[in-house]
This record gives sequence, structure tokens and C-alpha cells, in this order.
Amino acid sequence: MKFQFNKLQVNNLFFIFPLALALFSFGCEVPQTTTNINTNANTSLANAATPMTTPATLPVETNQSTAKLPVTLPVLDAMFTDENFAGELKTKLQLTDDQIDKLKMAAHQAVANLREDDNGGGGSTRAALDRANTQIREILGDEKAGQLFALVGQRWNGGEDNANNFADNSGNNSSAKLNVVPSDTRVVVNAPAYRMDLFQDGKLVKTYKIGIGYPEFPLPSGTRKASTIIFNPTWTPPDEPWVESSNKVKVGETVKAGDKLNPLGPIKIPIGSPSLIHGGKSAAKLGGFASHGCVGLTNKQVQDFALNIAKLSGTELMPEDVKNYEKQKTETKNVSLGKAVPVELRYETIVVENGKLKIFRDVYEKGTNTEENLRAVLDIYGVSLDSLNAPQRQKILAGLRQMALDATGQPVDGSNTGNNNSSNSNSNSNGNSNQKNAGNSKTNENSKGEAVTRNVKGKKELSFDIAELKGKGYPAPVNFSQQ
Repeated sequence: MKFQFNKLQVNNLFFIFPLALALFSFGCEVPQTTTNINTNANTSLANAATPMTTPATLPVETNQSTAKLPVTLPVLDAMFTDENFAGELKTKLQLTDDQIDKLKMAAHQAVANLREDDNGGGGSTRAALDRANTQIREILGDEKAGQLFALVGQRWNGGEDNANNFADNSGNNSSAKLNVVPSDTRVVVNAPAYRMDLFQDGKLVKTYKIGIGYPEFPLPSGTRKASTIIFNPTWTPPDEPWVESSNKVKVGETVKAGDKLNPLGPIKIPIGSPSLIHGGKSAAKLGGFASHGCVGLTNKQVQDFALNIAKLSGTELMPEDVKNYEKQKTETKNVSLGKAVPVELRYETIVVENGKLKIFRDVYEKGTNTEENLRAVLDIYGVSLDSLNAPQRQKILAGLRQMALDATGQPVDGSNTGNNNSSNSNSNSNGNSNQKNAGNSKTNENSKGEAVTRNVKGKKELSFDIAELKGKGYPAPVNFSQQ
């Protein structure tokens, strides 16, 4: 049976998915190539802090560290902006032109139905994932859909060029374990903690408070790399309905660097397609949701970060250079780092930090705040949950349940962490499905879709003092930049 798309089906399946814009439509996109500057010099960061004690033996992989980013239709839409992606679908998955066209249409429609306003709102990442599962499996069938999820997930989480690039050389593949303090030079981002750290030779030298991707467009996980600093990036609005309706920018017309309508700020640093570390965020956005799959900083922060990552890579970049680039807003410049710097994107909601147990909200609904994961983290430091006195243990477990909520305050049951885990449809191998409009609890008349989840309802984290953890754990922030 040949599957047919119609407008009603597409709108009905995806109107509830509240992602504001695909990465390429709001600032997280492939870098533009302009002037390249290669500079090398050996410099070091001052005020380095000694890392906290970390155990020699670390646990094997657990759900806390291996939960994968769900493959959503807006992510798929972002992938299609790479002209090589459709070719990969043909050669690696043997998809037909008809199947690829249907995927493109579904992905594009999912983005076209999105809106962004100041009223907050938003829905469930998992509900959106269920609908994406249903639609993609209807088009491709279970086997090909599973292959597509794997391919997109590989690209989104770093791809062959980025995943574990540095693990073999450094022996520090900390993304596969919990609470690891790096022993090498790298950038570590922990999304639920809204924190980015710079390590030099195993010492934490700088910490930034950051904005992360909306729950509907999470920051990915995995080890990537930064090899270029792009000053004065321009931005080209995509061909999406919201662009023309905004009356502020036009499709295809380049928005100059420095323009208040350019969401990238003065600097962007690609960390593996299609994610970036970039400026342009207000201080109020830090410590919350601020981007579409990227790490967001204020303009002041991103200029400081550019100087520091240049030092980590052995690249000569002086404060006066940054100021001069800022003055020349019409000229985009690419500064190639002397040595690529690993950028490790983590999703750890249970962390021992500077002798304290910290539990963060499971804002991306990965089901990581479980007693099993709590015990695994404590075991790293030789502490048994059962050895704690009853009142303390009960308080911690109550806090764990309190943090096992998504950003909107709904419980996260941990039953689904990615498209590969299960099929949420009754589709057969031919791509036919008996589950139409699954999980649709609202009418399909809202052509505007819903707003992205802008804020976390309730507390974002809890901290517990445990005497047995004194002097242990991941280091506390150093030279903390909070705006």
C-alpha cells in the first residue's frame, strides 16, 4: 500500500510539537567560510584550580550517561539543510526519492507550524517524539525508520568525525562514565546544570553560566571538537513562514554582523554540525533555556570564552584583537585554532560536586533521576545510600523524586530515551500504520502550533551535604562568569 500524505494528517500529527525553530533558522547553523587566520603561540591560563579527588576506578556505562537525544522532525529538517544528507539516505539506507521527499515535507511542515512568543507554554518532548516515531515509521516502515534514527542520531551526537575523536588519544572518554574530572585539556558542558567548564591539563580554569537548548530542541550529548572561532558572523533567515510574518527580516537576505536582529552575537564557535557556542544572549537567559540545540552566552562571555579557548589550543589571540574584530562588524573573520579542543557535552542530573550531592531537574526528560543512578554515583565515591541515616536517606530520595520532573513540572518515568528504544506505532514492515494521530489530545485547528517551553517551573536543583563526600567530587566553579 502506497502511503499518501495530506495536509490534515501532517498538521494533526505535529501541531503539538512546540519547537520554535530548527537550528538553521535561529542561529545554530553551519559556519560560513570567509577570511581565515591561522595563529600559533604557547600561552597558559592563570589562576588554575586543583581538581577535586576522583576515584581511580569508575563504573561502567549507565543510563545516566548513555541516554540518547531523541530524533525529532525539526532535527531532521536541520539535517536536510546539508545537501549531502539526502545523498546519504540514498546510499546508506537505500531510500527512494519518493520516501526522501515525504520525509522532507513532514520535517518542513513540523517547523512551519512552530511559533515563539513570550508566553512560555510548550508541551512534552516525549509526546513529540511519539508523533515523530509514528510519522517516520509510516513513511519508511520499522526497519528503515530504525536505520534513519541511528544515522541522524550519529550525525546529531557528533558523527563519525567527532564522536570519541579524543578518547583514544587522551584516555579520557568521560562521556561514557559518570562524574569524571578530565585529566586533559577540554571544554565540558553539563546541560541540566547550565554550566560550561574549561579544563587545562586536568585543572579547572574557568566556568561559565550558560543558556541551553529548549526542551523541544535539546542540546545534544557526546564528545565533539572546536577548531574555529568565527568573528562577526552573518545570518541568513531561512525560508520559513515565521520569517515573512515577522516583518523584521526577509528570507534569503543576509542579516549583518552586529545587527540587533542577528541572533548569533559577535562570535560563534562551531562544535560539530549543526551546533554552536555563540553569543547574543541576554544575562537573563543564562541558567535557562535560550537556544535551539546550542550553547548560549552573552556577548561579553563569548568574547572572554574565545580568548580562553584560544589559549587552551595554543593559539595567539589577544584582547585587542577581539576589540579590533568587534569594531570591524562588516568583515567576518575565521580564526583557526592551532589545535582542536575537545568539547564534551554531558547530560548528568546527579553529580557529586565539591563534597556535596547535587540533583538537577531532568529538563530533557531522559529519565536519569532514578534511585539506580543515584546509587551508581554515590558508589563511585565509596558511599552507600543504605549507609546513610534514615532521615537523610529519605530526604535525598524525596529530593530525587522532586527533580524527576520535566521543565513544565510533569513527572518523568524514564521509559523512553530515544527513537531506537521502541516503536510507538503499530506500523508493519511495509510502512502501513493502524495508529493515526496517536496521542493527539487537542484539535488540529491550531495552525500556529504551540510555544516553546521557555522556563522551568519550580526548583532547578537541590543540594545535600553528606559528610562521607567531603573533599570528593567534580570541582566547584572557578572564575565563575555569570553574565
